[in-house]
Amino acid sequence: MSMFQSRTLSLALLITMCVYLASVSANYRRPSKVTTNCCTSVSDTPIKSELQGYRIQNSMPPCVNAVIFYTVKGEKICSDPKTPWVDRRKKGLKVMKK
Repeated sequence: MSMFQSRTLSLALLITMCVYLASVSANYRRPSKVTTNCCTSVSDTPIKSELQGYRIQNSMPPCVNAVIFYTVKGEKICSDPKTPWVDRRKKGLKVMKK
């Protein structure tokens, strides 16, 4: 094999490797859609709505510690578990599953 053929083969191999690595890294870096279905903030305002249940949410960023109240209209309200009125509102309500 001549020196010219050897250099041409090396160059072709280098270009092939670069194209392959670029396509692999492009797929790796593609962002995946991540959604959070949790409370990322809480309210300390008392709830006036009629409630049907609640569940406890533990902190795991971006989610925060919360009591999630479920209204009879199907709304979810994220409340601060440290607020005194929260324990009173939980009484008599059923514990909901996710």
